[in-house]
Amino acid sequence: MLGAGNLDEVVAAVKPRKPTRRERAAATRERIVRAATEEFAEAGYVGARMADVAAGAGVAVQTVYFIFHTKPELLAACYDHAVLGPEQLPPPQQVFWGEMVSARSGRAALAAFAGGNTEILSRVAAIDEVARAAPHEPEAAQVVAYHEQLRRQGYADVVAILAERWGLRRGVERETAADLLLLFGSSATYLTLRRYGWSEERFIAWKTDALAKQLLARPGRA
Repeated sequence: MLGAGNLDEVVAAVKPRKPTRRERAAATRERIVRAATEEFAEAGYVGARMADVAAGAGVAVQTVYFIFHTKPELLAACYDHAVLGPEQLPPPQQVFWGEMVSARSGRAALAAFAGGNTEILSRVAAIDEVARAAPHEPEAAQVVAYHEQLRRQGYADVVAILAERWGLRRGVERETAADLLLLFGSSATYLTLRRYGWSEERFIAWKTDALAKQLLARPGRA
């Protein structure tokens, strides 16, 4: 038979742990960001209302304002959430980046980049398109410009890895290589080809091959 002390231990082990205050706050924040992403995609930046975001997240509108303060801050949070992914890690800490760094050829590195970049685009493209569709909204334009700057910095790091380990194609400077990564790894390119019926697998294969031919001193096999 179980004594009173043993019974208490069993009950404690079976009873589910209550989430901490920090965990509850993080869950609320995520619900709001997900609801905002849906609202922006449906209504556009100008048409999206904080009250509708709150309703979608199942919280009071005051909660949305308390956490994010303004619609531009909420838009920026949607960008960040999409780029960081399920684990909420910056790209250099995501799996694809490690695969790119440890690749044994430039083409393999670009294949890893193309796969990881496409996964990010699948999450961020919709919110990016919404923000870019509001060029006359200065605060939305600032969010776009800031994230574009971060993207260029990240792509410059990719170019540095390629240049230092495998070499760039003759005549291609690092800045030009970064420009090409920005083109091939953009939301616009991704969405255009997806709308033409391309699968993500086809898009990744095409992007890998195109970047290898454009950037690498030795592109490798197609």
